[in-house]
Amino acid sequence: MSAAIQHLPFERPVLEIEQRIAELERSATGGTADSAAADEVRRLRRERAELIKKLYANLEPWETVLVARHPERPQSADYLELAFDEFVELHGDRCFGDDRAMLTGFAKLDEYKVLFVGQQKGRNLKERVACNYGCSHPEGYRKALRTMQLAAKFGMPVVALIDTPGAYPGVGAEERGQASVIATCIFELSRLRTPIIAVVIGEGGSGGALGIGVGDRVAIMQHAYYSVISPEGCAGILWKSGEYKEQAAKALKFTSRYLREFGVVDDIIEEPLGGAHRDPHLAANALKMYLVRRLRELTHQPLDQLLAARYEKFRRMGVFLEGKVTAGPAASAATMPADTLGTPAGVLNGNGQVQNGQLASEKPAKVSPGS
Repeated sequence: MSAAIQHLPFERPVLEIEQRIAELERSATGGTADSAAADEVRRLRRERAELIKKLYANLEPWETVLVARHPERPQSADYLELAFDEFVELHGDRCFGDDRAMLTGFAKLDEYKVLFVGQQKGRNLKERVACNYGCSHPEGYRKALRTMQLAAKFGMPVVALIDTPGAYPGVGAEERGQASVIATCIFELSRLRTPIIAVVIGEGGSGGALGIGVGDRVAIMQHAYYSVISPEGCAGILWKSGEYKEQAAKALKFTSRYLREFGVVDDIIEEPLGGAHRDPHLAANALKMYLVRRLRELTHQPLDQLLAARYEKFRRMGVFLEGKVTAGPAASAATMPADTLGTPAGVLNGNGQVQNGQLASEKPAKVSPGS
């Protein structure tokens, strides 16, 4: 990774402070004036840290998207190198080819032997082209499913790192069954007889993310996002223009805080001050600690109990009650305030009741995982 951090638009005040620090350090001559300059540098560094803390504590949804897409943000291969050991890569789907956007193989995490699956975007242009910018083809999902089934055969837990704008949308991918293979992955992972932990480390876009996102524990990095569609795609559909992407990002409520409130993710993994791209080693350490803690918890559970809980976890998602539209029946998505879009009147909790005080009209039917 590059030593010089690329600054995002909302970080302009931070950049100004860093430029001032650099000027003071360059002007140091070793004379008596250096003591005052050193004091000023220390003061500016404290001010910089406080400013970064304030900025990242109050990120707008679109700013979170920018952080999740930061070119220097750690990717699956980076976490694999920093947090895992003894990686042996597995290639190919035994049907069509090997998709470099999907990285799979056996690895060791602390005392646990695991099957690693990670979506990879690539760093330079050559890698990005080879990885389709993180957009997997059908063979990538078939490879992931094949290797995860192999892990279940040998009783190894699965760790999946999600980082994709979405599945590859090309004609060839559709001809080879893109939608079908993602649906198959979701179905098979829901009943895979081994512990599964999925973590959104950057972008979690649409079915491309959900294809490897079914797990006993689903977590998200603090400044990542997980969404049914990209902000640009949402703006293009609702407002017929990508210039409303910031409004769409707010309406989608796909940041970590909202996702945990809605029960879409179980945990939020805190990132270093200023995002994972500022300190990849610290971010990898936080991820490793989380994974080890969850593996210790899940590997001791009976498999039948694990599968039943996994099924019920996803069965409870997305159950909403319709609320009254205050703007009248003629109100449309284009005229409603952005912060009212996508807000449920109530969300079912584990007891089949609505958390906002309203009773659910019907509790989701309980079906056994094998049915």
